[in-house]
Amino acid sequence: MIKRKLTKQVNVGGVKIGGGSAISVQSMTKSKSVKEIINEIKVLEKTGCDLVRIAVPNFETARQIKKIKQEISIPLIADIHFNHLLAIESIKAGADKIRINPGNIGGKEKVKEIVRCLKDYYIPMRVGVNSGSLEADLLKKYKKPTALALTESIVRWVKVIEDFDFDQMVLSVKSADLAFSVEAYRIVAQKFNYPLHIGITEASGGIPGIVRSAIGIGILLAEGIGDTIRVSLTGSSMDEVKVGKEILMSLGLKQGIQIISCPTCGRCSLDVQRLVKEIEEKVGAYCSAIAESRKGVDNTPLRIAVMGCIVNGPGEAKEADFGVTGSGGTGVIFKNGKIIKKVAKSKIVDILLEEIKKYIKTEAKCKE
Repeated sequence: MIKRKLTKQVNVGGVKIGGGSAISVQSMTKSKSVKEIINEIKVLEKTGCDLVRIAVPNFETARQIKKIKQEISIPLIADIHFNHLLAIESIKAGADKIRINPGNIGGKEKVKEIVRCLKDYYIPMRVGVNSGSLEADLLKKYKKPTALALTESIVRWVKVIEDFDFDQMVLSVKSADLAFSVEAYRIVAQKFNYPLHIGITEASGGIPGIVRSAIGIGILLAEGIGDTIRVSLTGSSMDEVKVGKEILMSLGLKQGIQIISCPTCGRCSLDVQRLVKEIEEKVGAYCSAIAESRKGVDNTPLRIAVMGCIVNGPGEAKEADFGVTGSGGTGVIFKNGKIIKKVAKSKIVDILLEEIKKYIKTEAKCKE
């Protein structure tokens, strides 16, 4: 089991970050119009997103935060660059958290104004430093963005903000360079007790972006570093959430439902790809019930194995909670490594779902 670093806890619109609370998954909207932003967030909510961030490039967007908040049910974070007044306007409009990069916000006095407003409204702030906006003196000192440059920048700004008597902070030190981003987070985790927002920025899209994010975020989480994550992909924000949840479940850090499946071979007697897709689509409705049934007992996901032949399932998938495979012309359903039913292949998914429902009911009764 991964031993997490215990950090200070910050409350973001009811979602707790740090202090041993569950690691939350964030995303950022890609849409521009208010209507599109609201629709995108609603889809993110269904996907399992815990918090959402929107870009605030102008005052019109800042003022629309109140309207957006009325239509969504997860905390909203305002992403601010360059103009500190946009942060103040966003706070007044109801943002649950502000994200700033102090290096481009215009100096200490402007940060001080933001902090004063945050204190008035009891709102936390993410102090995000990244390799693309380091201060000029640090670039001159280190010649280029490095882990030490990122670390020195965040140390500098945390001290400034603490001097303003404010400690409701989440920190991040992101870079597109996986190795020195991980190094920077390790250093910051040793220096501070503030919760950390982790991720690899500008990770790219598709397979490259997923791989870089999974490696970088996975390394840090496996070392107990990180309280909230965002997978930064060039693509769908929903995919960011799906990948983030899968990273957490793979490390045993999130409850829910996880599907494992074999790569298939010449022995395969099931259409594994089709079954995986169908099961993924249908088991999503049970994720909340599974998480609730395991709450306080087991933090690992419910694992469903989809195996193409009797060699892999239940043999190699005996650690799965449930599984399906094929043997000749028959579908086989197994539980905890033991075959419980043989059914027509066309009925595999329906019978599997029935067994999962029974499991949920049984677990619920055990808790009564």
